[in-house]
Amino acid sequence: MKNRVTELLGIKYPLIQGGMAWIAESTLASAVSNAGGAGIIAGGSAPIDYLRNEIRKCKELTDKPFGVNIMLMSPNAADLAQLVIDEGVAFVTTGAGNPSVLIPAWKDAGIKVIPVVSTVALAKRLERVGADALIAEGTESGGHIGQNTTMCLVPQVVDAVEVPVIAAGGIADGRGMAASFMLGAEGVQIGTRFLASEECQIHENYKNAVIKAKDTDNAITGFYSGSPCRCIKSKYTRVLQDMEKKAAPPEDFEALTVGSLRKAVVDGNTDEGSMLCGLIAGMVNDVKPCAEIIKEITSQAGRLMNVDFE
Repeated sequence: MKNRVTELLGIKYPLIQGGMAWIAESTLASAVSNAGGAGIIAGGSAPIDYLRNEIRKCKELTDKPFGVNIMLMSPNAADLAQLVIDEGVAFVTTGAGNPSVLIPAWKDAGIKVIPVVSTVALAKRLERVGADALIAEGTESGGHIGQNTTMCLVPQVVDAVEVPVIAAGGIADGRGMAASFMLGAEGVQIGTRFLASEECQIHENYKNAVIKAKDTDNAITGFYSGSPCRCIKSKYTRVLQDMEKKAAPPEDFEALTVGSLRKAVVDGNTDEGSMLCGLIAGMVNDVKPCAEIIKEITSQAGRLMNVDFE
């Protein structure tokens, strides 16, 4: 199956991996790209040298296209934006902000730009300034989220823009992929399912927490601060939610949250770490290679849609 997303990115399957901060690095991104999808390295708030090294490692591990996700709320977002130009990355996805001021430079460098959007208004604005495609991400996603659900958001964005739309949020198998196409999407972005891949480098404690999670084992933090973030329910989320309800001083929030992603991803500290994860975790029950995950998803979607992804 070829469509505007596969042609835009030069990939076999219209499936891209989520740009998960502290999680999406060269090993995972290259595995997804080698399997026919589009891998992504997460910029997050990473130091320039770290991201440069990960991009170069990925180029050694795959000759297929891969991208970089830039979280616009990061203090060094402008430096990371220039780095992807310097390193000749194939495409960029963005989140947590409006990338309008950065798009012209990326386009001039021949980089495809695919922003994540959570509203129709932002989708229309970014199409006007040159976005090549858009990721319509529902609140079911892990990490920073909007308020609209994937099923409601995707068709509204599809109706509002001419560029291809990629659905994200609550997609873990071929049924979710087929449903996304029925809503008008031309591709899917998947994050949580890849947490339980052999190539994902997160700590085993984090990976096991994803596998064991039920449909109710999720929590949203940052709701009162206006920066909601979806995670696996834990001691960390309970403490943080309690602090939010009591309007604790900013320094208390900083003491609790700074370094929380690293605690989960690197240290495996499931009590004090932030385990970003989508609502779909209850469907993730085993660890498999990325290639097998992608094959299962696309084969199932193909049967349901009566199309051949091969």
